[in-house]
Amino acid sequence: MPINFNQVPSACFVLEEEKLRRNLEVMQRVQQEAGINIILALKGFAMFSTFPLIRQYLHGTTASSLYEARLGFEEFGDEVHAYSPAYFNDEIDELMRYCNHITFNSPAQWQKFKTKIQDSEKPISCAIRINPEYSEVEIDLYNPCVKGTRLGVTADQIGDKLPEGIEGLHFHTLCESDSYALERTLKAVEARFGHLLHQAKWLNMGGGHLMTREGYDIEHLIGLLRNLREKYDIDIIMEPGTAVAWQTGYLTSTVEDIIDSQGIYAVVLDVSISAHMPDCIEMPYKPVVLGAKEAVLGEPAYRLGGLTCLAGDYVGDYAFDKPLQIGDRLIFNDMMHYTMVKTTFFNGVRHPSIGIWREDDTFKMIKEFSYEDYKNKLS
Repeated sequence: MPINFNQVPSACFVLEEEKLRRNLEVMQRVQQEAGINIILALKGFAMFSTFPLIRQYLHGTTASSLYEARLGFEEFGDEVHAYSPAYFNDEIDELMRYCNHITFNSPAQWQKFKTKIQDSEKPISCAIRINPEYSEVEIDLYNPCVKGTRLGVTADQIGDKLPEGIEGLHFHTLCESDSYALERTLKAVEARFGHLLHQAKWLNMGGGHLMTREGYDIEHLIGLLRNLREKYDIDIIMEPGTAVAWQTGYLTSTVEDIIDSQGIYAVVLDVSISAHMPDCIEMPYKPVVLGAKEAVLGEPAYRLGGLTCLAGDYVGDYAFDKPLQIGDRLIFNDMMHYTMVKTTFFNGVRHPSIGIWREDDTFKMIKEFSYEDYKNKLS
């Protein structure tokens, strides 16, 4: 049954448990039929109250920092992978306690920590991030292959042999992409790094594989992965974050005020776009609002905005079948991936709660935020 939003407070991120399981079942099929492993990228989805469900399907987590690695180790278990553009001397020992796999951004970073890794009693498999100099991501903010990138090394920088002690390669050049973009990317990877793939034990293909989107060609993906694995006799790892939580939840909001601003109705909500939906400004993208449609020039348009003092704290213009009223509930769709992990307490505005609409059609509140949460981020 659909969510009964009358049972969900405002403002609140609410995850639909049934839809999360549906996504995980798609990933389980890919793992089983392609013979690969899929792990959860915490940078995209770190709602650890859902980890008991997720670990029924996925085999670990991947971290971009010490704190994410610790969260994966303590709350998820199984394997913990890590990649960061740089690691720190005062964190590496603790990071090693959590991780089974560590990817380094450059041979220099590997050399800096090589002895410590190799002297560890715990076996840790290490990789180098590569830059295939090919990406179909059109927005520079998300494109790791732009000129001057700091992410990964090119083929001429790594040479003909994997550095001593390195067992894997890692690339991440996709963003909400399909299997055909992956196929074209792999051609670039093989052209530049094919000789190293024959030497490696594993290949981590990063994230950006939106295999849970409607219309994604799962059969094509499975064939692509199976052929690559067999060609190089190599273990393959994928680490999507968006695909895990794609279309699994919402952000509820309430209309607090409506201001007639030069022919546009400026709406003030009890959420902030810049603080609570930052990807809508950074990427940018315009989320679906349930019951709303695109505003048409010449017709009444409602500009949905937030609580902060930032003039640009709005998400765009929408139209509705009937005039909005103060007190109306508005529901933003697809707000689980990246959104929650990137929220802030800018302006000290009230932070949305977090809850789950469970498979038994009941709502469970997971987290409510307070003044102490805001204060504890400050000095």
